[in-house]
Amino acid sequence: MAGKGKDIAVAIDGPMGSGKSTIAREVARRLGYRHVDTGAMYRAVAAAALRRGVSPDDAEGLAALAARVRVEPGATPDHGSRVFVDGEDLTPFLRSVEVNRIVGQVARVPGVRAALRDTQRAFGAAGRVVMEGRDIGSVILPDAAVKVFLTASPEERARRRQAELAAAGEIVPLDEVRRIEAEDDRAATTRELAPLVVASDATVIDSTELSVDEVVARVLALVERARGL
Repeated sequence: MAGKGKDIAVAIDGPMGSGKSTIAREVARRLGYRHVDTGAMYRAVAAAALRRGVSPDDAEGLAALAARVRVEPGATPDHGSRVFVDGEDLTPFLRSVEVNRIVGQVARVPGVRAALRDTQRAFGAAGRVVMEGRDIGSVILPDAAVKVFLTASPEERARRRQAELAAAGEIVPLDEVRRIEAEDDRAATTRELAPLVVASDATVIDSTELSVDEVVARVLALVERARGL
């Protein structure tokens, strides 16, 4: 994956609300690459657990569920992410408040991460992929040719997430979004397995004051450099 050439992998990590889904999707569209949202895969397991009555406190049950179901990323015509669990499209449920409340807990379970890890690495090994998540550059694709850590101020991240929820029909007070964000940050950065960190060779981009086009341009410049263009 590392080095020059056309078929490279681009890893984009960052906390909730940093804009990584928007940026990863647009970078993939412009490059003609596949977009893989690994966070959506964990959300799909969380949604499946809610629908099947598996408690977020039941680590063994969650691991067994993740190993048993087939989680398959897909794409919409506009390069957005869809996720299927055993052939059922659970995308409409992935950003719900209920899933937001438990996804950090679900993602901390080693058995859940192990169940999804090989699938994610296989996408990266194929190249021509923009993969986003929390541990892509540090764990899933440590040899990715381009690594980006995307961040933004806590207030801007909360505002973005509130707008995202509203677009999905969930009207959530900003204080509640801030609480969810703080808990998600705590869970992501303190979990023992694959915590959210800045990979040593990642480029950090603070998107607080940048437009989507400005962030995309910075990432594409890194891609061009990695491809030797």
